[in-house]
Amino acid sequence: MRRVRAVVVSSALWCYENCWLRSFARSMLRFLGFIFWGAAAALAFGGVSVILMYKTYGYLFQEFFLSLPGWLAVAAALVLLLTGALAISVSAKRSRYRQGVLMYLLLVLLCLETSSAVLAQFYSIRISPELKRTMSYLVYQYNGTPPQDAGSRAVDAVQRQLQCCGVQNYTDWLKPTAVSWHLPGENAHVPESCCKEKYSHCGDDLGHLEQLFQEGCVKKLEDWLHFVMDYMFWCCTVLSTLELLAAVSNGFLLRHQPFRDLRFLDSSTFI
Repeated sequence: MRRVRAVVVSSALWCYENCWLRSFARSMLRFLGFIFWGAAAALAFGGVSVILMYKTYGYLFQEFFLSLPGWLAVAAALVLLLTGALAISVSAKRSRYRQGVLMYLLLVLLCLETSSAVLAQFYSIRISPELKRTMSYLVYQYNGTPPQDAGSRAVDAVQRQLQCCGVQNYTDWLKPTAVSWHLPGENAHVPESCCKEKYSHCGDDLGHLEQLFQEGCVKKLEDWLHFVMDYMFWCCTVLSTLELLAAVSNGFLLRHQPFRDLRFLDSSTFI
């Protein structure tokens, strides 16, 4: 008799614990579904930032696929919106079909975000030295008199947009042996794109350095590049962890979900 009671109590405790775990898994899926919607916006911001950076400063980057992490992140953000909606739906009303699709979407997201994170980290390390070499070459080949070539226009655009001057600093423009636009016997000067907005024609007068952007362009570009790529990397890493948690919760519900949809061989169906 005691053994029967022990079995009954043990069975009741197991059922209670099992129901509690199922309830926790549903709540976790619902919570993660809302988190995925917000995370989709954050991931899309990072992806669009990478794409715009490549579009704006593409002339300075030799890597053709630099924007690829951005496009992967945008694609992952779109899939993440659908995944969030599906996770909320599964938490409210379980269906093996929806749970299966949710598992598939989580796997797709893990692949997209892992690829984006790896590429972002790879380009963050590799691009910096190439960026310095390219910027140095463009400064060396700079032609300040119209018509300007594409490289000279790119240098002016970068200096105006980033409010910078030269590769390391404004002194890069004061080396006649390194800059092709200096003429023999001509006083050292800097392009007008180095001038602050209030002093648009200060390039020929270096007696007032406060009128110039004195910080170098490479450092500003590197800082922006590292910020965007690190943002992408950590965003994808955190999201991958949350998606693994969603997959575990969904897998637990799948394990305890009977095959109610596959009852076509039930004898009552043929009566």
